[in-house]
Amino acid sequence: MRLFAISDLHLPFGEDKPMDIFGGWDNYTERLLSNWQKIVSKDDTVVIPGDLSWTVKLDDALPDFEFLHKLNGQKIILKGNHDYWWSTANKINTFLNENNFDDIKILHNNSISVDKFAVCGTRGWVYDGTGEFDEKVVLREAGRLETSIKMGIELGGELKVFLHYPFAYGDYVCKEIFDVLKKYDIKKVYYGHIHGAGKYKLVCEYEGISLQNISSDLVGFVPQIIY
Repeated sequence: MRLFAISDLHLPFGEDKPMDIFGGWDNYTERLLSNWQKIVSKDDTVVIPGDLSWTVKLDDALPDFEFLHKLNGQKIILKGNHDYWWSTANKINTFLNENNFDDIKILHNNSISVDKFAVCGTRGWVYDGTGEFDEKVVLREAGRLETSIKMGIELGGELKVFLHYPFAYGDYVCKEIFDVLKKYDIKKVYYGHIHGAGKYKLVCEYEGISLQNISSDLVGFVPQIIY
């Protein structure tokens, strides 16, 4: 068993919004399919921390989930800022069960055991301290992250933490998320959201915590080996 991760697939099958209008995204679904099937086996697991589908409604995302279902391995998905289709955990799990997507699980206020690891995470948030709504959201996300990590500790195994938003980039730091990571002595976080080849480092560090960007375009649409 191996553990992989890749973020921001932005699948366009349920919504006519292809990403290949942007530089570096030409034929991206074909490239993703080819790369994925070459390196991921049926016994592996791939974590996808956000921005899976462009659709707004869950039912409309069916073609995107069908594409994901055909790919090798087990998949664990988190919510991203563009996943407007994301509903309650019960509704998503019902959708997955009704369509026999038994290889897809959601990471939302929980942790998932994968071999000797406990996969943890949440969407995260960008908050500059100026808006009441943003403050409520970031506190909720920090709470979800802590809940996930606590459940991961209960499951046992090495914690692997994933976010959609990086908690630190440039001069910005989301202190609420960072404080949770420090509290539980998390040493590495995998994230997406940031695009644009050549503009950002794929790996950086903030006060002892390593951050690795696994957005699909920045990693050449190749799932990244975690273990």
